[in-house]
Amino acid sequence: MSTDDAAIKKIDGGDGRFFDAIAARYDLLNRIISLGQDGYWRNKAVKALQLPEGARFLDLATGTADLAIVSAKRHRDLKVVGLDPSAEMLANGRVKVSKANLDGRVELVLGDAQNLPFEDNSFDGVAISFGIRNVPDRRKALQEMNRVARPGGRVVILELSEPRTGLLASPARFYIHHVVPRIGGLISGSKEYRYLQESIAAFPTADAFANLMREVGLTNVNASTLSFGAVNLFTANAGH
Repeated sequence: MSTDDAAIKKIDGGDGRFFDAIAARYDLLNRIISLGQDGYWRNKAVKALQLPEGARFLDLATGTADLAIVSAKRHRDLKVVGLDPSAEMLANGRVKVSKANLDGRVELVLGDAQNLPFEDNSFDGVAISFGIRNVPDRRKALQEMNRVARPGGRVVILELSEPRTGLLASPARFYIHHVVPRIGGLISGSKEYRYLQESIAAFPTADAFANLMREVGLTNVNASTLSFGAVNLFTANAGH
């Protein structure tokens, strides 16, 4: 395990306990820290999935089910399985799913992205939004995503990034390194919310992560940036 992976393990215990502690305020944190852009980013991810009619979709690190709900609303005949290691996040997500009248089409389950409890070729599309950086063994998670997606099925990954070039790179890094931890700690009450800044800084470059996706067998890998480099959107097709 690398130093970065060990830091992730220390923060969360590898089983969702840190996110259990902040689950009640997680949605508010997302809205504030993203400056209201997180909904826009998720819509872009759902569009990139290119899901066919009657599809079955797997949303990893579903958290409080934002992406699962957005995808189900966009595709009226879509069946969604959302998986997350945090029981409290899922509990909050189930409330939101019920309020959206999506109980019949969105199922939320406890699980680990590194060891998915699904058969090969089970889903028409697989996504993970703002969660892959928290997975200790990212290669294993990518292998699992490739395994459970049908051949040619879309794999989409949305992840926060630390802008390195451009006029807004410097203020964006200041926001991530200094403002985000303070806001996160203040709202969540967790002194460890600096994990967000640390995990973003430790995440590989877009090119390096795209290469890792290719190494596990994913094809047609593409990386694009959103919001002046604050977010990377990775797309690929499952290859078997």
